[in-house]
Amino acid sequence: MSNPFHEEDGPQPPKVLTAPLEIFANLRLLQQSRDPLLITFKDRNQRFQSYLVEVNRERGLIALDEMIPSDGERYLQNEEPFRVEGFHDGVRIAWDCEDPVSIGELDGARCYWGHMPERVIYHQRRNAFRASLSQGQLVAIELSGSRLTPALKGQLLDISATGCRLRFAGNVCERLQPGQVYERFAAMLPIGPLTTAVELRHAHYADKVDMTFVGLRFHRMSGLEQRHVERFVYQLQREARRDDKE
Repeated sequence: MSNPFHEEDGPQPPKVLTAPLEIFANLRLLQQSRDPLLITFKDRNQRFQSYLVEVNRERGLIALDEMIPSDGERYLQNEEPFRVEGFHDGVRIAWDCEDPVSIGELDGARCYWGHMPERVIYHQRRNAFRASLSQGQLVAIELSGSRLTPALKGQLLDISATGCRLRFAGNVCERLQPGQVYERFAAMLPIGPLTTAVELRHAHYADKVDMTFVGLRFHRMSGLEQRHVERFVYQLQREARRDDKE
């Protein structure tokens, strides 16, 4: 029996891209989509967030936005090697930066210039159907934990068997840390309330709409909670198919 929560092609093993044109095309996707990047330094536990703000194929250069938190810049100045990891439509795109980067500017804003990577890991990881909620279906949620009090109140935008995406009014990025596990994610789903722990994957503030968009991965869900989510995703999938037919 087929599983409605898995795409037909399923997850693929990671590939290593070495062709310059392939690398350029995937980095441009991250840049144009403003996909958040997770930066980790070797032998350090702290994680930092940034964005690709320039991919210059002719000069073989890329530029990263200022890191959040900003003290990551100190490690760059120490010329410490780091890894960059981004996600675009369920694909993990990652590379290592062994060479020093230089601190500079792009369009008057501070950035970090480095060489375009020669090797990029491309990994199709998402194997779960992601169901989007319409404007009239948006679900109220609360996110809190020992490192997040008081709770943040927002709305659920989409959900899969493995995670979900939220939005919050205003800029709340400073209260959130990528990689952090928050013990209490509570959502009032139409089929009943859901409460579970989640891991924050990324947070991005969109100033044009004055909202923060957040990606979460469910963390150590019980079997009961997992089935609850799957029932809701299946219901949304069934409604979407019915609307497509109409």
